[in-house]
Amino acid sequence: MADTWWWPYVMIIVAGWIATDIWRWIGVFAGGKLREDGELLIWVRSVATALVAGVISKLILFPTGVLEVTPMWLRILAGVGGFIAYMLLGKRVIVGVLTGEVILIGGWLLLGL
Repeated sequence: MADTWWWPYVMIIVAGWIATDIWRWIGVFAGGKLREDGELLIWVRSVATALVAGVISKLILFPTGVLEVTPMWLRILAGVGGFIAYMLLGKRVIVGVLTGEVILIGGWLLLGL
């Protein structure tokens, strides 16, 4: 069964569902009993932030696929530009993400990659 072409996709879906759904259910059951400024929630928020930072760092420093052909300075510029836009324009994630994408894709098109 592991030799079929679709098996890795099933594993990704199941593993992704288990990894996220468990935490959602725990949040539903424990949400009313936890204080927002409590140590546990501060720890959870810190771990989540560290995971996101790790993924972003990996994408910038060790990219794979199409992103690998872009120069590192362009990836760093897109990350920094997205962060600056996020901070200056109301700390909205969508603004930071879209700004980073515009910088990356615009630089990619200008360089002719």
